[in-house]
Amino acid sequence: MTRIHLIIPIVLVLFTTNLFAQLVKPELPGASDKQEWVVYNREIACIMAELGKIESILLNSNEGDGLVVYQNLEFENGTIEVDLKGKDVLQRSFLGIAFHIQDENSYNAVYFRPFNFKKPERAGHSVQYISHPEFAWHKLRSDFPEQFENPVTPIPDPNDWFHAKIEVSWPNVKVYVDDAEEPSLAVKMKSAFQTGKVGFWVGNGSDGSFRNLTIVKK
Repeated sequence: MTRIHLIIPIVLVLFTTNLFAQLVKPELPGASDKQEWVVYNREIACIMAELGKIESILLNSNEGDGLVVYQNLEFENGTIEVDLKGKDVLQRSFLGIAFHIQDENSYNAVYFRPFNFKKPERAGHSVQYISHPEFAWHKLRSDFPEQFENPVTPIPDPNDWFHAKIEVSWPNVKVYVDDAEEPSLAVKMKSAFQTGKVGFWVGNGSDGSFRNLTIVKK
């Protein structure tokens, strides 16, 4: 387990008629030494922009799943948005967002398989919900075929950045890609836990890039 420190995030409180929401835009890992991310089973490369600002991060590939967990927010319901970039390499590009993280082995997650985006015979396996440890992808596919994975609409370039929005309202989760008005995936979660931390996720043998993480906690 590796601890990485970073800058205090921007936190705003948004008031509406009946509720308030907390908007959090964490600085990416490696930026400073004031707050923490925790890294499991991966190493991070920071991609720098002008003026020394971290523009994106790249998680390396490794055997097993990898997590980079933001420590300073407990998330139950709300919206998580992020830009992701994988690659069109079969079985070597699994990346997404984990949420309701209890520890490195227990969490909900939504992830993408970019190598399936433009393959008609595999497009139905492009976006996936999982709940570890009990409901990994293979158990869900076996016990609940075609219920927890779907094609993505619109179809992104599998080698380029795309945007994902994950709406969580227990027990429901919806996943939108780019500017779509309709979700690519809408399911009821399988986990017993309903709150936890948020982090970047990559799957077995996969690397992946991330930027522009925004969390709205309701």
